[in-house]
Parts: sequence; C-alpha cells; structure tokens
Amino acid sequence: MKIWVDADACPAAIKTILFKAAERTGRQLTLVANHTMSIPRSPFISFIQVAAGADVADAEIVRKMTDGDLVITADIPLAAQVVEKSGIALDPRGELYTEENIRERLNIRDFMDSLRSSGIETGGPAALSNSDRNRFANQLDRILQQRK
Repeated sequence: MKIWVDADACPAAIKTILFKAAERTGRQLTLVANHTMSIPRSPFISFIQVAAGADVADAEIVRKMTDGDLVITADIPLAAQVVEKSGIALDPRGELYTEENIRERLNIRDFMDSLRSSGIETGGPAALSNSDRNRFANQLDRILQQRK
C-alpha cells in the first residue's frame, strides 16, 4: 500500500504526521501538488509537482494510485474517485470515507456549493484542532496496522 497526499491544502501538522509514519513503517509516501514544497530527504518520501489548474493534482493521484492505496484528502470528489477505485480515502481530520458515507458527503458538499452560489455565506471549516490531529494519527495508525 502506497500513501498519496493531495498536498495543496493538506495542513502542515498532518504532513508532519505522515512523514513520521512513512519513516517508521517504510511505506512509500508521495505528495502531489501544483506548487513546490519542501519535503524531508528520505527514500520513502517523494513529491510530484503537477501543472496549475483545478483538479490536476486529483487526476494525477487517481491515475497513479492502485487498489488498496491510501489517499489523504479533504476533497470529497477526489475521495469518491478513490473509493470507487478500491482505494482508502482519509480526511486530514481523521474521517475515513467509505462506500457507505461518500454519497452523503457528496450531497452535502453539493448542497453547500449551491448555497454559496446563491449568495449565502456558509463559512469555512474550523481550524485544525489537537483532537483532529490525534483522530487523524490514530486512524492512520489503524490503517497501517491493518495493511502490514
């Protein structure tokens, strides 16, 4: 199982957790983004820079991932594609996307988009909290333990 990160919007604290997990487990971790970013020097950690544009990084992740790979993303349409392709999709707040919950998440996302496009201010997500970081780290550990 490889780990793919939709890195453009992935919080730095989550990247740090992922870097440590890749080193600890020897799993291949690849960050994909449309802007340059620094990563630790490691045989387990790599970076792919894609062209700027909407969903270019998402398309690259879906193209390169295989069954059973883990994708870290807050992007619900990307998570849906990962689940459809028999991958594992994990939100940076620790929510695991599944066949059972992804349709509901897409519907909520579409509803919020329609509210925003009609001029209603919906606000953004709350800042990443310590409990979010812990939930993510615990869920990541569970996934990595199951896939030894």
